[in-house]
Amino acid sequence: SALSISASGIFLFKTMNSTSATPGALAGIRVLDLSRVLAGPWCTQMLADLGADVVKVERPGLGDDTRQWGPPFLKDAEGNDTTQASYFTACNRNKRSVTIDMATPEGQALIKQMALQADIVVENFKVGGLKQYGLDHESLRALNPRLIYCSVTGFGQDGPYAERAGYDLMVQAMTGMMSITGRADTEPGGGPLRVGVAVIDLFTGMYASNAILAALHVRDNAATGTGQGQHIDMALLDVGMAVLANQAAGFLATGQAPGRMGNSHPSLAPYQDFPTQDGNMLLAIGNDGQFQRFCAAAGQPDWAVDARFTTNTLRVQHRSELIPMMETVTRTRSTAAWIALLEDKAVPCGPINTIAQAFDDAQVQARGLAVTLPRWKDGEAATDKVQQITGVASPLRLSATPPVLRNAPPALGQHTDEVLREMGLDAARIAALRAQGVV
Repeated sequence: SALSISASGIFLFKTMNSTSATPGALAGIRVLDLSRVLAGPWCTQMLADLGADVVKVERPGLGDDTRQWGPPFLKDAEGNDTTQASYFTACNRNKRSVTIDMATPEGQALIKQMALQADIVVENFKVGGLKQYGLDHESLRALNPRLIYCSVTGFGQDGPYAERAGYDLMVQAMTGMMSITGRADTEPGGGPLRVGVAVIDLFTGMYASNAILAALHVRDNAATGTGQGQHIDMALLDVGMAVLANQAAGFLATGQAPGRMGNSHPSLAPYQDFPTQDGNMLLAIGNDGQFQRFCAAAGQPDWAVDARFTTNTLRVQHRSELIPMMETVTRTRSTAAWIALLEDKAVPCGPINTIAQAFDDAQVQARGLAVTLPRWKDGEAATDKVQQITGVASPLRLSATPPVLRNAPPALGQHTDEVLREMGLDAARIAALRAQGVV
């Protein structure tokens, strides 16, 4: 788009050109991203994928913590490790990176100027951490009443833990998630276990993006819009409790806390992994019809009419008898043979893949779930020699306004000069700010 400077010199975000003929659903929405690590950046990447212009403010010389969270690191054209950790690339595509020291008055003034024309601010500082810089919700909303300001913290803006730092692993432990993840204490390898990805951070980012979209609707709805922004208080703890889902519902209904069951399901059977002739497979039988069809295919029709197994509730009650019987049978065929036998009989069955095998899967490839994106062609040249980065495609499939994956995650400060020029600063002023360590 054209240079975006208003008559008064106030900064206006540039609406980035898309490689698609269709603009993203959030085209024209401007996001000031003051977040780092995972929950906040996951939220803002979703907004960026949907077409919003996201400008990420990072610390000069250091940047987002996850730029250094390696190994693994990105590879250069010769296959050598760079200094850029791959972790950062998981949640920062489609964004522009500027480096500003918000601890300086000049840096604070620059960020406030950006907030004047932003629709959304996302930050994940400790409660009250931005007040000293005049970048807290109250201060920025006073400048821009239309601003939607989303704060992501460990424990929320109030309560006895509000001032504590919060981390995904800590919240997985506190909410009881680790008490239902992993094998039972009585089994080899039993004990509390975290989920293999930072699931609380990821869910918090998703909930935050949903809340932001709701706030945009409230502000801008033609019939009932208020024209005003609002403060969104997102807490990892709140999200961690919410995503306990049926496990929390079961406890609240009975007062009995569930325990670890490995890959088994507390309310369904058989719904778990099973050994095969050459490894393991997953059976996810969710109703009586599926169980009957499995029994017929497996050559065990008597199981389907056995008084212990005719309904799901009975199968759960007699799990300890059913599962060993099934394991004896599942060991008689290979995983591929079981899948071939059951796939046309509407019995959910599949392999237990490694991540490498998952990306090699025909359906994953058909859906185009691995996407290679070019580094930004404008802005400062990347110093890590990485010209393109492969990541996972957005799972959002909108028929009319699909996500547009424009560019790979930016190098640190890659767009500082570009964004400052859009704010009306000339080359001499930018050079002076850089000399002072402000940018």
